[in-house]
Amino acid sequence: MSWSVRGKYFEACNCEAACPCVFLSPPTEDECTLLVGWHIDEGEFDGTSLDGLNVGMAVLSPGHMAEVPWQAALYLDDRASESQGQALAAIFSGQAGGHPARLATHIGEVLGAGPASIEFETNGKRTSMKIAGIADVAIASAGRGDVEITIENHPLAVAPGFPAVVSRSEYLSFDDHGMRWELAEKNGFYSPFGYSA
Repeated sequence: MSWSVRGKYFEACNCEAACPCVFLSPPTEDECTLLVGWHIDEGEFDGTSLDGLNVGMAVLSPGHMAEVPWQAALYLDDRASESQGQALAAIFSGQAGGHPARLATHIGEVLGAGPASIEFETNGKRTSMKIAGIADVAIASAGRGDVEITIENHPLAVAPGFPAVVSRSEYLSFDDHGMRWELAEKNGFYSPFGYSA
């Protein structure tokens, strides 16, 4: 079974910018709380189109992200049909292989996975995501003027192969699975992404 997805990704966490976790260093706080969003511009899973769908993930790493198992919750676009939802779950849980499977090796506990209303928006150097009743987050490039700050070839990457644009959060709120996060002016990254298997 072959599949591929490509589009836009971003993340926001509670570390100071730029997050040292991507270099396999300890977080700037005692733990790392992370929201990730993906918008699929073009995607296909065994003949099923995934174009235009969104996925979100919340991650709690109670310590060094490369050493401590994560807790994670996965949110799948509720506009997806049954077959599309199954495909999104297979890909972004890591069950279908590819880079998401590598990321999944860090997850020690899945807190939940299911459909949600997800709005994903990119406007220039600003990216935002809303998961209805759960999360609201926006980040913007931290570079001065028109020049972006980028990081390449970092060992812990959600979107390997693409330079990550260093950003700061305008705001981040999350409330689900007994976790509540409220922060602003912390780390963010965004870039294209492409996964396949």
